[in-house]
Amino acid sequence: MKHIKKVAWLLLVVMFLSLLAACNTEGEEGSSGETQEVSIGYSGPLSGPAAYYGEATFTGLELAVDEINEAGGFDVDGQNYTIDLVSLDDQYLPNEAASNAQRLVEENDVSVVYTPHSGGIMAQQVLNEQEEFMIMAYSSEPAITEQGNSLTVAIPPRYDGYIAPFTEYAMENHGNKIALLPTSSQYGKDWNERLEPYWQEQGGEVVFNSSIDFNKDTDFFTILTNALENDPDVIFIGGPSQPTAKVAQQARELGFEGGFIIMDQAKLDEMKDVTGTYETFEGSVGVNPLQYSDYPGTAEFLEKYQEEFDKVPGSEAGFHYISAYILVEAMKAAGTVDDAHAIREHMQQGIEALPEDKKVYDIPGILDEGNFDVIQSMAVVENGEVVPVDID
Repeated sequence: MKHIKKVAWLLLVVMFLSLLAACNTEGEEGSSGETQEVSIGYSGPLSGPAAYYGEATFTGLELAVDEINEAGGFDVDGQNYTIDLVSLDDQYLPNEAASNAQRLVEENDVSVVYTPHSGGIMAQQVLNEQEEFMIMAYSSEPAITEQGNSLTVAIPPRYDGYIAPFTEYAMENHGNKIALLPTSSQYGKDWNERLEPYWQEQGGEVVFNSSIDFNKDTDFFTILTNALENDPDVIFIGGPSQPTAKVAQQARELGFEGGFIIMDQAKLDEMKDVTGTYETFEGSVGVNPLQYSDYPGTAEFLEKYQEEFDKVPGSEAGFHYISAYILVEAMKAAGTVDDAHAIREHMQQGIEALPEDKKVYDIPGILDEGNFDVIQSMAVVENGEVVPVDID
């Protein structure tokens, strides 16, 4: 009997020690752990007339994700993560963007969705707070954050900061008669609704007011002929860079010698790739192309992007690149990769922790309404060259 009791006691001791060893091993794995994947969603125009624009946004995000993964990922609360970037094509259509966001949340368990057009962003805002995913919104539309959505971050500067300096330059250098011909998207309509009254308040005259549907129209001679019959000094154009460049080119072919106000979605350097020369846009005012900027991380980013994609990146690529690093730093500060509210609340800490060599733009912080506080700059075309101009 004593022998049996001794054996039983020894077995209990062995079982206890085995259990203790298992717990220690489990604890060690929890602290170092195997690398896990966190999915980040993207919905944008990867086909159709705005495909070039969609590609520009996605490649900047893709480059940052590749760099982060190749560097071994990042640690959040003792767990190492890499990023699975899941992209869906919405063809620049708001309803498709909303459907894509729902699909990304349900099928890929994302807590963050990147979307680069205002119509799609606003469609997603109908459901993102309920579904608890954060929208990384690439649009300068002020209404995106004016609605007070608690899970939206607007990446680029608001376009209404450009209206006054663009108007001032165009009036001083060309005259006070303007023809309005922006893209027919909601973004174009909203830009138009803010520019038109401001132009008139400054003593200007609107001699033509229409829009262009780049999803349907590829030949702009008819609408431009109608606009030029009213003898404008300035034409307001914009939308994706490539079709916007064609609008300017055809206006020149029809004899227009005035200046262009170019809404911020279109970029002068990308437009020049279509026409072959900046002379097409002589006297124009628009946003400053990234390649003419000089921030701590700009030169390195330009070099990396050109090596990877064999082309000069625009601001769409630059902003998506820097925002991915800010997002990762915000996740680290929040201690979570899947709590959208916590990540949003730590976005300021993410900006402050951004490595110096990733500062493709100067972003001091995030404003209360959810916009990145980006230092704005514009550019004009004079004597066939781009001239950067600071905005107060």
